Amino acid sequence: MEKLGFTQPPSPLECWKTHEQRGTKMKGGKEVPNCVRKGSGPAKKQKGGGTTKTCLPAAKIKSMSKEEKQRLINAKQKSGAKGEYKRSSSTNVEGARKKGATLRDWFEKEDWRQVNDPSKKCGEK
Repeated sequence: MEKLGFTQPPSPLECWKTHEQRGTKMKGGKEVPNCVRKGSGPAKKQKGGGTTKTCLPAAKIKSMSKEEKQRLINAKQKSGAKGEYKRSSSTNVEGARKKGATLRDWFEKEDWRQVNDPSKKCGEK
């Protein structure tokens, strides 16, 4: 291994210089150090969110009842106030997307509007 530029750690109970020990783990019936690259912290939660806009195609908004729209708006505002990235999946809308629609169709052919104010396009303030 030395020829390939890789070096073994000094002993089986130590980590490489570029790694640090974070606890131990069982390997082959023996307890060995859990070595992780230095500077790699714990997985970070996705940041962002806090948005209260809910967007759907204009045709879908027109077909929804006032109660359905209000339930959707309330769920998004509630999660946005908490700073969450997504609203509750229990408020997912059925039939918002046409069968076989592609991503290009979403942007080029469908008119996406804000549910709480359909006079505004999805990205408008």
